[in-house]
Amino acid sequence: MKNKALKRLIYGLLILLPSLPLFSFATGAPGNKDTVINNGYKIKTIIVDPGHGGRPSGTSGNYSHGASGSFSSERNVTLAIAFKLQKAIEKELAGVNVVLTRTTDDDVAWQKRADIANANKGDLFISLHCNSLPGRRVREVVGHKHGKAVYRTSEVADRSGKGVLLLVYGFHRTKEEEKAIKENLIEDDTEMNTNPDPNDPESIILMNEYKRKYRKQSIHLAELLNTEFTETDGRHSDGIREQGILVLCHSAMPAVLVETGYINNPDDEAYLNSEDGQNEIVASIVRAISNYKAGVEQVSQ
Repeated sequence: MKNKALKRLIYGLLILLPSLPLFSFATGAPGNKDTVINNGYKIKTIIVDPGHGGRPSGTSGNYSHGASGSFSSERNVTLAIAFKLQKAIEKELAGVNVVLTRTTDDDVAWQKRADIANANKGDLFISLHCNSLPGRRVREVVGHKHGKAVYRTSEVADRSGKGVLLLVYGFHRTKEEEKAIKENLIEDDTEMNTNPDPNDPESIILMNEYKRKYRKQSIHLAELLNTEFTETDGRHSDGIREQGILVLCHSAMPAVLVETGYINNPDDEAYLNSEDGQNEIVASIVRAISNYKAGVEQVSQ
């Protein structure tokens, strides 16, 4: 094989990956652990992505301002939670640095958010959002004409959504994920800058193993988050779902999008804007990350 750097990476990866636990959407009871051996891997950088934002001053174009409630907006809630989460992670998890993709009200394009994550060599990507349900169309009788009912169709707000939702990227965007992984992993290696042959068996093995690892770790983190939100905080959860979200599949690392609550539900909106609610969300995320970190930094045998 001509590409020695790629070969080294494959061998190293194939040694590491069998020792990583396999996860599924169904969370089972942990197995017995006889001995624990440190594998040398450490989580050093976590990317926290406050969803949406306002249009930057002096610019034009379409910007997604996110969802809104009766008195608050998604862009402000997610930024407030992100600042609290950054402070809590760096306080509770020694040696871990947190990079925010947005620190002002100005919006940041989805691709740029992923670029920030990859440029900072993130080990985890957590995107914070607020959920909202679209309005429902209602048809009602408003009168009669010539003996026949006259109907009017109107849209009414649907405020029935409640609780959290965890999203991981779907398989249908796997090619975009491969591109991000290549750019993030090989850019510093001159032997690999020529782009490995996509038909080369060893290149295919390497890429498939990275995709497999990131996907399983993303699902595992989502499961840990879901457990904290539901069992510790007692909140309702819509579960874990796959979705083709650009910012997740373009970030070459385990990634989860957290819908922290339904901002157009009055109870959830009050919770999301309260100090107690935000602190509870942050504490749950930090506990989940801590459990995730403990697992991936050790190999159980």
